[in-house]
Amino acid sequence: MPEPPSRYVFILGSVLSGLGKGIVTCSIGSSLQARCRSVHIVKIDPYLNLDAGTMNPMEHGETFVTADGGELDVDFGHYERFLGMEVSKEQNITTGQIYYNVIQKERKGEYLGQTVQIVPHIINEIIRRLEEQRVKYKPDIMIVEVGGTIGDIESEPFLEAVRQMRRNQKKFVVSTVLLTFVPFPKHLREHKTKPAQHSVRELRAAGISPDIIICRSDVPIGKKPLEKISNFGNVPEEAVMQLPDLKNVYEAPLYLEKQGLGTQLRQNLQLEAREQTPDFSKFEELQIRLQNLKGKITIGVPGKYTELQDSYISVTEALKHAAWTEGYDVELRLISTEEFENNEGSLKILEKMDGILIPGGFGDRGTEGKIKAIKFARETGKPFLGICLGFQLAVVEYCRNVLGFPKAHSTEMDKQTPFPIVDLLPEQKNIAQLGGTMRLGNFEITLNKDSMLAKLYGTTKITERHRHRYEINPELISKIKGDLVFTGFWNKLAETLELRGHPFFVGTQFHPEFKSTPWKPSPPYLGFIRAAINRNNAH
Repeated sequence: MPEPPSRYVFILGSVLSGLGKGIVTCSIGSSLQARCRSVHIVKIDPYLNLDAGTMNPMEHGETFVTADGGELDVDFGHYERFLGMEVSKEQNITTGQIYYNVIQKERKGEYLGQTVQIVPHIINEIIRRLEEQRVKYKPDIMIVEVGGTIGDIESEPFLEAVRQMRRNQKKFVVSTVLLTFVPFPKHLREHKTKPAQHSVRELRAAGISPDIIICRSDVPIGKKPLEKISNFGNVPEEAVMQLPDLKNVYEAPLYLEKQGLGTQLRQNLQLEAREQTPDFSKFEELQIRLQNLKGKITIGVPGKYTELQDSYISVTEALKHAAWTEGYDVELRLISTEEFENNEGSLKILEKMDGILIPGGFGDRGTEGKIKAIKFARETGKPFLGICLGFQLAVVEYCRNVLGFPKAHSTEMDKQTPFPIVDLLPEQKNIAQLGGTMRLGNFEITLNKDSMLAKLYGTTKITERHRHRYEINPELISKIKGDLVFTGFWNKLAETLELRGHPFFVGTQFHPEFKSTPWKPSPPYLGFIRAAINRNNAH
């Protein structure tokens, strides 16, 4: 009996980047999960980097860290938050990985006698990588988000792989979803469909016809523009959908479901109909909760990548999840810490915040401003949460301003500091390659049973994700006296701190935001938000 065909959904983007392919991918996955179908998501990125670990957050958004130590594209955070599934580093395929693998095979002699070319060797490697994961994970449907936009030179090999898979109907059942943009020029007060028409034409030039077209816009699109896109795109009217800006991204699966996304996917993927009603209850319950929030708190996030909100997207999402759980909305103020360095009076902006969070980061720029913000939180009793670098700098600030070590610092910022309270570990000092060599992924931490964090987690054994090279110097930990207490460890390395006598002053070397979802908020963020709410109510 022949093996049944593999089922794939490819999500392609057009016109411009940043339209929300990741959210559409999550919505498609949620639609299939609601129908009791198992899914496996892969993101193809057209850049030559092997992974996202060495990229500037200002250009590419945050680097999301997986449990197995992958440094991946920001969209993988959305996949985990929406779909409730832990992703692996192998689920991010980049052009760099594809070419690297093909060149390695060529050097080993696997292509002896052949001229190695884009077609067939690169294309075959792309399809092989996808099929390798399908065979390993055995999902009902493979969902593949293709990064970049139609027309990018870098994306052409991936489009050719999609075209070849669509053509091979004995082996593959492929549905293609095109995300496009329908602008609404304010001076015209009408939607313009020409960019969408051109994107369909360009996709067809690559030998691919879309099965579903999803139209992004600032405001809802009327019937006539959608009919026009259906006509020129040669796609049934019921397969042309819209996704305007929504109040929150978790509304997207419900919004698209009402337009028949699930029905279209079932038909395109040749799935048998099932009688039960699709289960979107977790999204529906969340929207009900969000319609009944009883107040708002303001959280200040002093950092260095504040010009691009995606730089801290897991942090901002984790803050929302915790606030929503407590029945509150949250307003985030991303503040450049360089302002604090140039103007001491600018710290007054923190007086208006209900809590202060210092996120992770690298490099010296803005560091002294972060230290000033931490000092402000410590002295004023303002709820404080420090993540990774924020955790390390909280120790630096305490050493400088409480313990009397005025030149205490991290050797990342000051290699000549006489009190290197934050330092590279010995195993990091001789590393030549920077990509993929940090302390990455899951590590188990033991918390003091009487600590605030142990109470928040409900256990003394936790597992959280890491991404850093520098640690609190274990040789100097004994010098830390007074109210600052390290309350969690991995081996001899400090993982958490708390400040006695402060309403909430907590730091974590790990990144708890990577495991937060709207239905299960991160415990440190939940404790922080509760303290911020209490302060807000007290004032």
